[in-house]
Amino acid sequence: MKLKGLRWWVITLIALATVINYIDRQALPVLWPDMAQELYPDKTSDERKAIYALISTFFIFSYAFGQAIFGKIFDKIGTRLGFTLSIGFWSLATALHALAKGVVSLSIFRSLLGIAEAGNWPGAAKGNAEWFPTKERAFAQGIFNSGAAIGGIVAFPTIGLLSIYFSWHYIFILVGLLGLIWLVPWWILVKSPPAKHPWISDEERTYILTGQQNQDNDGDGIQDEGYNPATGKMLSHKESWGVIIASAAIDPIWWLFIFWIPIYLNEVYGMDVKAIGFYAWVPYVGAMIGAWFGGLLAQNRIKAGWTVNKTRKLVITLGCLIMLPTLLAMANPGGPEIAVVLMAIILFGFQVAIGNVQTLPSDLLGGKSVGTLAGLAGMAAKLGAFGLTALVPWLTSGGNYTPAFIIGAALAIITMASVWILCPKIEPLKEQQIR
Repeated sequence: MKLKGLRWWVITLIALATVINYIDRQALPVLWPDMAQELYPDKTSDERKAIYALISTFFIFSYAFGQAIFGKIFDKIGTRLGFTLSIGFWSLATALHALAKGVVSLSIFRSLLGIAEAGNWPGAAKGNAEWFPTKERAFAQGIFNSGAAIGGIVAFPTIGLLSIYFSWHYIFILVGLLGLIWLVPWWILVKSPPAKHPWISDEERTYILTGQQNQDNDGDGIQDEGYNPATGKMLSHKESWGVIIASAAIDPIWWLFIFWIPIYLNEVYGMDVKAIGFYAWVPYVGAMIGAWFGGLLAQNRIKAGWTVNKTRKLVITLGCLIMLPTLLAMANPGGPEIAVVLMAIILFGFQVAIGNVQTLPSDLLGGKSVGTLAGLAGMAAKLGAFGLTALVPWLTSGGNYTPAFIIGAALAIITMASVWILCPKIEPLKEQQIR
């Protein structure tokens, strides 16, 4: 049996895993106002926000190291088994939230969730590198990244609706089941990489493999293993640090909104869980469109004859320039309608940029090292998000979020600078190119 366009089936499944990933992680922010009232009835609003920030930093810290761990795991055992481990464990960790009694138990469950969910990103980067030629990777990454946005769009109204009929304990169990269901089609469809997959057509296999520029290490036009340095040698390339620093700078902007949109709407506009469910999905529409737009723009430019270097830098810079003024405008947005629209523009710009930042490991390295660099970049990104999340309760004391948004604007500038300065030419690396 041959399945036409098998690579698109694979990336669609990975995008669906990302939808589930975000539904699982967003359950806590949406349900927090109700959970906090039940678990901490005697605490003030600022005290509950501090508890939420503490729990969230445990999640991000675990997520950061989970990315580095799973980067190695995916390079070692492949995407099929890697995703099975990741989504299987994170689904169980989500369901365990139903047993939470306070800070300690919630922190443990969020840590388990963070470690397991982290595998989704290096796994997606590796899957993209395996299944797509260079010219299609940004669009494939955009499809994958749109799963995060769709997860946000779906999570807020769905969990808000479920909260009418179920307690927060049962909602965690219900959303935890989604990932276990996903494992069935994944295990059936993704039997091996494209070079040996029994269901891929010869035409598609040739199209994928001949279009993977970074898999021709000796430049003879014949695909080989590409440049796959050990971790130490990988980090001797300044381009690797360009990827790591860009990831560390841009990712906290996303997490600023992922963690704090529900809390912001509750604190600034007095919304309850149902009202949050009505408003909080809007920013994710911008994120979804941005993921598609950034991927399509990159694909269009490469097909038009632009180099990967010129294309990646254009799209990353465009995304950052969209975020900059909009983050500053969040200092005084007015009503909630304008606030969520501004958030949508920010997340649009973020997704335009991030899809191309995340393709950089596969642009630079051979397939056996992509997961490692993606995992290190992901770890740096989450450590950056950890730092900003830990500061948010202090930065936003009394409900003033302006300092946090100014920091976000500064991070967008750092992202652009790291790509332009540390990645002078984005192309497959070779051993002698150490600078």
